[in-house]
Amino acid sequence: MQDHDIKQKPLFSQDLERKVLQFGREILTRAGEIQARQGTGERWVNNLLERSMEDEGFRVKALRFVDVLPVLNNDVDLIRHLHEYFDKDELPLPKPMQAMFASSNNALAAKVIAPLVRRGAAALSERFLGGATLTDVQDTLDRQSAMGVAISLDHLGEAVVSDVEAEQYLQSYNEILDHLQHGLAQESGNDLNLSIKISSLYPRMTPRDPKGAIEGVLRRLRPLLHKAKEKGVSVCMDMEQYDLKGIILDSFRKVMLESGLNDWSGGGVAIQTYLKDAADDLDAMLEWSENRDTAVTIRLVRGAYWDQEMILSRRDGWQLPVWPNKHQTDRSFEHCLSKLFQAHTRLRPAVATHNVRSIALAMVLAEEYGAGKDGFEFQMLYGMGDALRSAIVEMGYRVRLYTPFGEILPGMAYLVRRMLENSSSQSFLHLGYLPKEPPEQILQPSYVSETEVETAALADGFYNEPVHRFTDQEERSSFAQAIEQAKSELGSNYQLDIGGRAVESADHIDSINPAQPDQLVGRVCSADTDEAEQAVEAAQQAFPAWSQKTASERATLLRKAAEQLRQRRDEFAAWELLEAGKNWPEADADVTEAIDFLEYYAREAERLDAGYSSDVMGESNHYRYAPRGVALILPPWNFPLAIVTGMLSAALVTGNTAILKPSSQTPVVAYKLVQLLKQVGFPDGVVNYLPGPGEAVGEYLVKHPRISIIAFTGSVNVGLRINQLAANTSADQTQVKRVIAEMGGKNAIIVDSSADLDEAVLGTVASAFGYQGQKCSACSRVIVVGSAYDLFKQRLADAIA
Repeated sequence: MQDHDIKQKPLFSQDLERKVLQFGREILTRAGEIQARQGTGERWVNNLLERSMEDEGFRVKALRFVDVLPVLNNDVDLIRHLHEYFDKDELPLPKPMQAMFASSNNALAAKVIAPLVRRGAAALSERFLGGATLTDVQDTLDRQSAMGVAISLDHLGEAVVSDVEAEQYLQSYNEILDHLQHGLAQESGNDLNLSIKISSLYPRMTPRDPKGAIEGVLRRLRPLLHKAKEKGVSVCMDMEQYDLKGIILDSFRKVMLESGLNDWSGGGVAIQTYLKDAADDLDAMLEWSENRDTAVTIRLVRGAYWDQEMILSRRDGWQLPVWPNKHQTDRSFEHCLSKLFQAHTRLRPAVATHNVRSIALAMVLAEEYGAGKDGFEFQMLYGMGDALRSAIVEMGYRVRLYTPFGEILPGMAYLVRRMLENSSSQSFLHLGYLPKEPPEQILQPSYVSETEVETAALADGFYNEPVHRFTDQEERSSFAQAIEQAKSELGSNYQLDIGGRAVESADHIDSINPAQPDQLVGRVCSADTDEAEQAVEAAQQAFPAWSQKTASERATLLRKAAEQLRQRRDEFAAWELLEAGKNWPEADADVTEAIDFLEYYAREAERLDAGYSSDVMGESNHYRYAPRGVALILPPWNFPLAIVTGMLSAALVTGNTAILKPSSQTPVVAYKLVQLLKQVGFPDGVVNYLPGPGEAVGEYLVKHPRISIIAFTGSVNVGLRINQLAANTSADQTQVKRVIAEMGGKNAIIVDSSADLDEAVLGTVASAFGYQGQKCSACSRVIVVGSAYDLFKQRLADAIA
């Protein structure tokens, strides 16, 4: 939906709004009467939830604690975590237990308080889960069916990190279809529905490879849908994070046009209206539906990942895919709801909401566009808003409960996400109780000011260059084309660059693609000590003029280089794929980091150039920085652009000239950077490109008396050797050499007793293998604390496989 669409007001006529108010009052009146008849126990739970929602600080602490509770198998550990999460007066414990909790005797508290905490959490969890086993679910299904309410089952569990776990999920879905009986639901006109997160069927879903992800998903989803059709069970594909939206919609559209499913009316997919492109997605679904023999269901939801999308977008500098304010999401929901009811013969509406205005509006739109009470259904969350649900059923409308099931304590993570997302994301959900505001206030439309504009203006100062998200087809195509273009240039020859002249050498370095060892990336000239001496001479000759330029003049050239790199980012990333074996996101991130270095050091040089004064009585003192001379840049192979650019640009912008001796494994990327710097105006001799063997040319330059600065990133042994050689001064040396050495190490990941194993497994795999092991901070060892060791080890092994 475009910005101007969301700002148009009003969406509906005054007559239609009067009907919304009429229906809304009836809903609230009926629900109020039903809630008044509820038992004492149910009212107590509702009041407990209401009180917890009123204190945001306590609510967030409590929910975060409950989120880690399932993995706290040790009672003493549980008490320790309670102390870490809560102050002594925050927990609603009886006074004797308060004193016990406040004491330092965790062993005694563990015996008494820990079981009480677990029982309380389990009791609360049972309120919101349809059961732990299929037998429990059958009871829930029969009970709800008898009340004329249908069910959509959501199988809870861990994130899928391997094909082994994906197969287990598939088996569990098959067991649901084989064992659950739902005759009562069918007799009442409401079928059993299965909600599926397709990420549970394929562990390698990524927007960078939508085709591969769709093929992987459909291998397991296709037979499951055919079986569901045979059993008379409908299926809805849940919507997940924004990165997966295109894969989910395309998977749904592809499979539902296939033979045997094109005429099936049991398929559905969710649309999230907190996304700005929700209306466009609905339009695309309507156009696609014309190719089918029957209608499909659209579950219209506000959305469940608002916080995550906001955090990711702000962190990575992406445009927000979601509406940033609740009233914008509400308007989007209503806009899409109207579209959906207008298309109800092709896209059957499933209105998933607890919002009273949205419910009333759906009832009015159903009348307006002829859908009637049987042409759509409401969907609500199991255990939430029971009085509201009963009121809707009393009015003759179809209701389906979205019912999670699974182990009770692990299932609390589901509740945690629901409660956190629906409070902090401004889309507050009245969990089990009715809103207290007057009906006119509850039922009024959400207006957005005509002048309200979502600003993406950045604060004045440095910001990181956004990486590619790869959710856009054009972005993926451009990147792929850059790779093909680079491949067409493989095997080219590259000369030394000394004092602005191309210099041919006797020896050469063959740069090989590490991911394809028979592929020659390029043949690069390799310098000897004579050419190294020429490079020192050229850099020294260029130093006086370059050092006398203002910091602003030098910074301007860095900014020009940054702009050129922005325009050619896919080209440089493509060469990193070929020469360093990086994957798409890592290659792109290396280029954006190089841009960041250019922009950041340009700013810092201008700031430092001002110096500062420190005056005392009778004297004036001004402190300023001055260039040192010729810098020797010795970068590593694993970040062939970012670290090279960072080391080189810092030296240049502060007025030094430089000799760049790149790693012999990645000299082509470094050559292309040097050529870019020359193209934007760096004078001859300021940057000298000098690949060659480290033990010969490298050591010669490190010991050279006219080298003032040495910047090195690499192994500890080589770094210590450089430091030792640079410390030895010669008779004709005029400065003490400055060595800046970043030396690699080995990192461990520690998984403690409260860790989320989903995140721990995925994080370990990403750290150890996501960068082809190229980061010096890559995980080389995992230390698992406590009882999760065996499970973690098995899941990690499966994920790696």
